[in-house]
Amino acid sequence: MLDVRRLRLLRELARRGTIVAVADALAFTPSAVSQQLGVLEREAGVPLLERTGRSVTLTPAARNLVRHADAVLERLERAAAELADTRHGLAGPLRIGAFPTATRAIVPAALTALARRHPGLEPMVREIDPAEVAHALRAGDLDVALVHEYDFVPAPAEPGVASTPLCSEAMYVATPAPAHDHPDDDGPALHRWRESAWITATAGSLCHTMTVRACQAAGFHPRIRHRVDDFDTVLALVAAGQGVALVPQLGIVNPPPEVVLTRLPIHRRTRIAYRDGAAAHPAVTAVAAALRSAVPPQLRPPAAGALRPPA
Repeated sequence: MLDVRRLRLLRELARRGTIVAVADALAFTPSAVSQQLGVLEREAGVPLLERTGRSVTLTPAARNLVRHADAVLERLERAAAELADTRHGLAGPLRIGAFPTATRAIVPAALTALARRHPGLEPMVREIDPAEVAHALRAGDLDVALVHEYDFVPAPAEPGVASTPLCSEAMYVATPAPAHDHPDDDGPALHRWRESAWITATAGSLCHTMTVRACQAAGFHPRIRHRVDDFDTVLALVAAGQGVALVPQLGIVNPPPEVVLTRLPIHRRTRIAYRDGAAAHPAVTAVAAALRSAVPPQLRPPAAGALRPPA
C-alpha cells in the first residue's frame, strides 16, 4: 500500500525540483526526505528517482505516480470537506495568505465578518507573494490565499490548486504634477510617458513584469530608475519627481497631492485560491464569503458567485 505522506513528498519533489527544496518547505531534513522517498520506491516496486551526483530526476513511473498523487490528494480534500460539513459549527485554525495591498484593504474587514459569523474559527494571516502561494497550499502551510494576475501577466495553471474570482481593479499611471503630456499624443495611452524614468517593483515580481510588458505593448521599454515594492513609497517617489509608475487601485490610499493618477485600460484581478477538492469545505466557503463581503462594490466582478466544487 502506498503511503499518502510519501506521495506528497514525491509530488513536492516534482514541483520544487530538489530534495533540499522539499526539505526546506516541509520542515524535514534532506536525509529524512531521501529516506522516505526510498521507502516509497520499495512500496512501488519500481525505480522512481534517477540519481546523478547530488541531483535527482523523476523516472517516467514517478511522473505517472505524481498524477495519481494529485488525484488522491484531491479526493482526500473532498472527504475532509464532507466530514467538516457534518460537524456543528466551525472551529480551529484557518491559515490565510494574502499579498500586502489585499492584507490592508480587504482582509481586516473580512476577519471582522468571519469572527461575527464563525467565532470558533481562528484565522491566521500571513503575507505572501502570489508566486509562492501554490507551493504553500500544496504543502499544507495555507488553507486559503489571495493571488492576483494582470492583463499582461496571466497566472499559470498550478497542479493541485484551484481558484475562484474575488475582484478586479483598474491600473493607474502615477505621474508628478503637473503631468508631462505630449501634445502629439491622443488620450492617456501609456506611450505618453515613454521618455520618463520609471519606478517598478523588484525584478522577478508579477508587478515588475506587468510594468515591463505593458510598456513593451505600448511600443517602448521602460527606463527603470527605482525598484520598490511598497505602493505608498512608490507614490512618495513619484511625488518627489523621481519617475512614473503603474499602481493598482487598491495600492492608492491618500495619494500625495503632487501625484496625478491617470486610469489605464489595464486591470489586476484577484482570486481566492485553495487546494483542489477543498472548494466545498465549510471553512473555505466561510472565508470566501467573508472576503467577498469586504470587497468594495465597484471592484466586484459582474457575476461573482459562491464557491462551487467542480462537477
